[in-house]
Amino acid sequence: MSIYRSRTRTISLQSHLIMAFQHHRSWLLLLALAGLLCLAATAAEAKRTGELTVFWGRNKDEGTLREACDTGLYNTVVISFFSVFGHGKYWTDLSGHPLHGIGADIKHCQSKGIPVFLSIGGGGTHYSLPSSASPEAVANHLWNAYLGGGSGDVFRPFGDAAADGVDFYVDHGAPDNYDELARRLDYFNSMYYHATAKHVRLTATPRCAFPDRRLERALETGLFERIHVRFYGDEEERCSYKNGGVDGVVEEWEKWTARYPGSQLYVGLAAAESGVPDGAPPPVEVYLKYLYYDLLPKVQKADNYGGIMIWDRFTDSRTGYSTAVKGWASCSYGGCV
Repeated sequence: MSIYRSRTRTISLQSHLIMAFQHHRSWLLLLALAGLLCLAATAAEAKRTGELTVFWGRNKDEGTLREACDTGLYNTVVISFFSVFGHGKYWTDLSGHPLHGIGADIKHCQSKGIPVFLSIGGGGTHYSLPSSASPEAVANHLWNAYLGGGSGDVFRPFGDAAADGVDFYVDHGAPDNYDELARRLDYFNSMYYHATAKHVRLTATPRCAFPDRRLERALETGLFERIHVRFYGDEEERCSYKNGGVDGVVEEWEKWTARYPGSQLYVGLAAAESGVPDGAPPPVEVYLKYLYYDLLPKVQKADNYGGIMIWDRFTDSRTGYSTAVKGWASCSYGGCV
């Protein structure tokens, strides 16, 4: 009888162990599945694909910064250009736009969830970082004049409004010290120990031919969250869409996206080179079939595709270019996964 009871207890214990294992295995599987779904959701949120960035400030007839943000077309606006720096002199060229009101417009855009960046460099020749002391001086000026700082002896052209970050658009001069400028600007983020978001965000807008020698060392710092690759304007570059077509763009695009997997990459396109005539009646999509059927499906295959950068607000407003590509900028071809 005792042997029988012992065997019964053993069988009962085994049954409970099996049931417990199966129960916990189910929970483990559910937890693993939940973890995978969470990771997928986080990755999808981080991609933020399908955004439009526009450069503003190149023509006084393009309308105000507030008007650009109120179109509902753009996710980011870049003010261009802070075009004189590096030799003790500083200047922002806004092509005739009055400074009065820009600060209020920046705040208005930010209230709509549209970050506003200040681009440094541009097409002029009055900027460089000629010495090892230049990055600190320029970074301090940007911080106190345009970003979250403030010093009594530094004029703030936009008043108490603070740009969200700085874009590097370096077209002239030597590549020296732009990497250190990036580090100096990023250093200001360390002043906010408990901040959940950066107070100085960095983007870059290099030429399409990889690598861009003027920005290569700066980009190697890994501090740039976005890179807008310019596939326009360069007469000597076959990678611009005008010269190289879709194949020329894609060839260089794949080099950029592979080299900087930690940054969001934007395809930089010019409304003036889109093929849409000024004042063309809608729908302007009829001029942009190459974009919808050929170019965008290919560039959107990159894991770090972020969207489209439009050069610039003036020609965009005259052609209606963004009204067409706004919807196409998202991953609608199955390329972004």
